[in-house]
Amino acid sequence: MTIRRARPDEAEVIWQIRNQAIRHGCKGVYEDKVIAAWTPDNMPESQRVMIANNPFYVATTANDQPVATGFLDVTHASVEAIFTLPMWEGKGLATQIIDAIKQEAAKRGMRRITLASTPNACTFYQKQGFVILRESVYPSALARADLRCIEMEYNFAVDK
Repeated sequence: MTIRRARPDEAEVIWQIRNQAIRHGCKGVYEDKVIAAWTPDNMPESQRVMIANNPFYVATTANDQPVATGFLDVTHASVEAIFTLPMWEGKGLATQIIDAIKQEAAKRGMRRITLASTPNACTFYQKQGFVILRESVYPSALARADLRCIEMEYNFAVDK
């Protein structure tokens, strides 16, 4: 597996990885109708913009097919879009992407990065060194619902 920067022309594939990961991983965490609304097949154009404007990473197979994603939102110093296709879960790909994001953040001089975790992914992020700040809700226009989430942070000073 290779971790590399994503290209804007891969936006649709990345969107489908996102949708499959949410539909699989969040089942039982959020209502089915919320998940359905949150994962429309039609990709918003903002997806391509996010890929172009941020260090957006993908884990790829031997034939360069993306199977896991994630990016550093440079404006907000936050980790976003950590998603893995269900059949590729448990192979350490999300961990490798988080590591690439941490390296990118450190290179940019960030002292701390944040994320909003779904309840089902909180333990994974804790294993990556993130600590819980608080539980909150994220008002998702796409899902047309307030999504329960756990706000977390990674402090680079603690890692030294």
